[in-house]
Amino acid sequence: QVQLVESGGGLVQPGGSLRLSCAASGSIFRVSTMGWYRRAPGKQREPVATITSGGSTNYADSGKDRFTISRDNAKNTVYLQMNSLKPEDTAVYYCRLYSPPFEYWGQGTQVTVSS
Repeated sequence: QVQLVESGGGLVQPGGSLRLSCAASGSIFRVSTMGWYRRAPGKQREPVATITSGGSTNYADSGKDRFTISRDNAKNTVYLQMNSLKPEDTAVYYCRLYSPPFEYWGQGTQVTVSS
């Protein structure tokens, strides 16, 4: 069983930055695709960014040029650096580990962008 623990969320003003972290248990992390997803109030969960075990990244249009996903396999941790935050980035952010046939989700961390 893999556990994912997100941290780093909080309240930030528009234009500010946050770095989310997701720590994973287990050796499966190194061979897994990791991703960040978010669910805004009243909306469905949507992808934000993903990173493969080899380091290839993919971003949703909403975060391109503002968000950066990275991973540290020595620490079993994936990060999401979010810059130039906007009120519409307000959501619960979830970490996902995907290594077929396995898939795990974290509990989420709240990000609120407001003045």
